[in-house]
Amino acid sequence: MNKQQTDLQSLFNAALDVQAKAHAPYSDYRVGSALVAEDGNTYTGCNVENVSFPLGQCAEGNALAAMVAGGARQVKEILIASPNEHFCSPCGGCRQRIFEFASKDTLVHMATSEGEIKTLSMNEILPFAFDQ
Repeated sequence: MNKQQTDLQSLFNAALDVQAKAHAPYSDYRVGSALVAEDGNTYTGCNVENVSFPLGQCAEGNALAAMVAGGARQVKEILIASPNEHFCSPCGGCRQRIFEFASKDTLVHMATSEGEIKTLSMNEILPFAFDQ
């Protein structure tokens, strides 16, 4: 296993750890997200559902909030862990949230519960991002 694979495995493990803490009593669809910021630290977030469905929060947004609260402002890469055998792609809102703190080349890793990982760049998942 090379360093990049080891780092990706660490990111996957961090996402799985926080995924277990998700609050998903309505859908039972628990998502975990872990990102590496420019400061080298890993920040995590899980989804938090609310009985008033539009008020729920996505794992990616919560990981970004943890990063900002930690003082970092730039995402190097982010991983989203699905609770099942299907890839969990960031929703449109989360794609734009990630882009706010990323570049077009930032890597977005989507992982299944079995550990299969698909990697795309921000530009691939959001080619027409709203930008200044």
